[in-house]
Amino acid sequence: MTETNRRQQSGHPFYADLESFDDFSGVSDLSRYTPAPDDWHVVIADIKGSTDAIKEGRYKDVNMVGAACITAVLNVTRGHEIPYVFGGDGATLMVPPDTLPRVREALLKTRNLAQTGFGLSLRVGTVPVVQVRGGDIDVLVAKFRLSPGNFLAVFSGGGVGLVDKLIKQDDGTKGYVLGEDPGEEEPDLEGLSCRWEPLAAKRGVMLSMLVQALSSDSHEAAGTYKKVIAGLTDALGYDPQENRPVKDNNMTFRWPPRGLKAEARATQGTGGYTRRLMALYAESLLQWVLNVFNLKAGGYNAPVYRKELQQNSDFRRFDDTLRMVLDCTVDEVAAFDRVLAGFREQRLVAYGLHEADSALMTCLVFNLTDSEHVHFIDGGDGGFALAARQLKAQLAEE
Repeated sequence: MTETNRRQQSGHPFYADLESFDDFSGVSDLSRYTPAPDDWHVVIADIKGSTDAIKEGRYKDVNMVGAACITAVLNVTRGHEIPYVFGGDGATLMVPPDTLPRVREALLKTRNLAQTGFGLSLRVGTVPVVQVRGGDIDVLVAKFRLSPGNFLAVFSGGGVGLVDKLIKQDDGTKGYVLGEDPGEEEPDLEGLSCRWEPLAAKRGVMLSMLVQALSSDSHEAAGTYKKVIAGLTDALGYDPQENRPVKDNNMTFRWPPRGLKAEARATQGTGGYTRRLMALYAESLLQWVLNVFNLKAGGYNAPVYRKELQQNSDFRRFDDTLRMVLDCTVDEVAAFDRVLAGFREQRLVAYGLHEADSALMTCLVFNLTDSEHVHFIDGGDGGFALAARQLKAQLAEE
C-alpha cells in the first residue's frame, strides 16, 4: 500500500482535496489524476433491459432512475464530496467505507422505487478499489470543474470498467450485486427535478457519442484519448463548446411540465404520489411565471439560473469512456464519424454514435442561493444507451 493510500484510509478527505481543472481536454492528462484509496468502493448502478423501455418511449423514465441513484447517494453522504458520473441508464459513484451501509440502503430503496414506480429493473453492485487494483489496472480519479462549486468526477486507469464487468457478470454468487430486500421505504431524492422540455437540436442533429480506447495500458489509452479529443476539435475547426446542447434558444419551460409525473413518482416520499404531484404543480407554476417574466423570488433568479444551467450541464464526461452529447450539423456528424473511423482502422478505439433531434435534461438542484446545481444531459430517443449498441458490437470484434 502506498503512503498516499495509508494517509487517505486514515480519514483524509480524498476527493474533496483534489485540485480541479476546467479544460475538458485535461481528462487525457494522467498527471491530473490521483489513485483512489484502497478501502473506498466503486458503485455501479444500471437498468437492465433499458432498450425495451426505449422502444416504449420511456427513456425519460430511464434517465430519471439513473439520476435518482446519484441523488439518493448524495443525500445520505452529506458532509462528504462524492465522485460520480451519470451514464444515462445508470450511474457510477465512489464512496468511502464509513458511508457504505447507508449507501447500500439508499440504493436498495432506489432499486425498489425503480421497480414499483417505473417498472424498471435496476441492478446495483459495489466492489472495493483494492480488489481491482493491480498490474495495469487502477482506479484513478480527477475533478473537472463546471463552474465555481460544481464539479464532475472523471475516472481513468481501467478500474471502473473492470468493476462494471464484475458486477454485470455476477449471478448472485460473487457478492458484488446487492441482493437484500429494501423493504417499503422510499429513498430520499430531495433535489431531483425533471421540468425542462427536451432540448431541440438547433444545428440539425443531437449526437450522442461514446469512445473507448482499446489499449489496456493507462498511458497508451490516455494518449489515444488526447488524439481523439484533438481530432474531433480539428474536425470542427473550433472549440466543441460551441456545440453544447443547452443554449438560451432551446431551453423551454412549459406548464405543466411533461416530466412532472415522473418527478412526483420519484420524490413522493411518505406523503404519497397525489399530494406530491399537487405540490409540484404549484411549485412549477411559480417557476414558470418567474421564467416567463425573468423574475426573482427567494433563491430563484430566473435569468441567472438559466445562465448557470448552461454552464453546469454535463454534456461531456469521462469514466474510462469518453461520453459527449453535441448539437451538430449533418456535415459535422459525418466529420466526427470519419475521424473516429480513422482511429478505429488503427485499432485504437471502439466507438458508438446515435443521432436524435433533441436531448433530455434531468436536474439535480441542492442550493439555488449558492448556485449548487448540476444538469444531466443525454441524447433523445435512446441517446447513450443506443450509442452503446454500436460500441459493444465493435468491442466484440476485438
